[in-house]
Amino acid sequence: MLVGALTPRELEQYFARIAYRGPTTPTLAVLHALTAAHSQAIPFENLDPLLGRGVELSEGAVFDKLVSRRRGGYCFEQNGLFLRVLESLGFEVTPLSARVRIDRPRQMIPARTHMFLRVKLGGERWLTDVGVGGLSLTAALLFQPELEQATPHERRRVTVEDGRYFHQAWLGQGWADVYEFTGEPMPLIDREVANWYTSTHPQSHLRQALLVARAAPDGGRITLMNHELKLRGRDGPAEGQVLSSQAQLRSVLLERFGLRLEPEVCIPVPGLPALASAPVRAMTLGPRRARLATTIGSIMSGERTVRSTVARGLNSP
Repeated sequence: MLVGALTPRELEQYFARIAYRGPTTPTLAVLHALTAAHSQAIPFENLDPLLGRGVELSEGAVFDKLVSRRRGGYCFEQNGLFLRVLESLGFEVTPLSARVRIDRPRQMIPARTHMFLRVKLGGERWLTDVGVGGLSLTAALLFQPELEQATPHERRRVTVEDGRYFHQAWLGQGWADVYEFTGEPMPLIDREVANWYTSTHPQSHLRQALLVARAAPDGGRITLMNHELKLRGRDGPAEGQVLSSQAQLRSVLLERFGLRLEPEVCIPVPGLPALASAPVRAMTLGPRRARLATTIGSIMSGERTVRSTVARGLNSP
């Protein structure tokens, strides 16, 4: 096993969290069913990075947050938990790295800060991903390039160009990139580094805007981007609502996504007034996270020194 197996009690708690009462044998039908149940029950959300809390990837911390405290999370938490669940049930799973390309042009090279899962079943490879925002899968995809595949939500396909694979979704009138990948595994150390950047770096998009999303059982999507709530049906256009207060935001988080926050927490969302009495929370890093930050800082400093040296050489007569 790549990760620590869940205990029978923990599996029971997870199944209760996603309201799953079906079989648990490692079959394709079970993989599809768990993918759908997870994406419909546990919302994608970035509240902790937005509040300056950082994100802890230890197995205990992720289980406590997503299952015991009924919170949501982003890819490293969502797919990290799903990886443990699938392996505990006997699936052969490999975490893969990717570059998210939602709303990003092809000429842009985003950081490799996404993780999804490849599952081997009966000689075939399947892809599942319960942690890619408003486009999390609700059925596994057969890893077969150019094959258009139906899911309970959007149609999907994987294309290949210049040695790179592109996971795409049919949105409205055409195909849109979700992320690109090469098939390279993403071990824990790579996830730790990417998670540190995603949850703490000021330029990380998950530190700049609120994003909460959940798949609806009827084939629709529920998405909250800052103070704009959108409800999109399987085929119809999205219906929107603009929130105007922290109280309204809290109500939407609870009623639409099942997320209950501490009373004193004020979510920094553009367009919404802050709570007058809300304390400002400073980000604190534990010893392991602090060592990781120092290591990455040293690497980046070294890269800047090399670039500066090269530049001076090129400018020399």
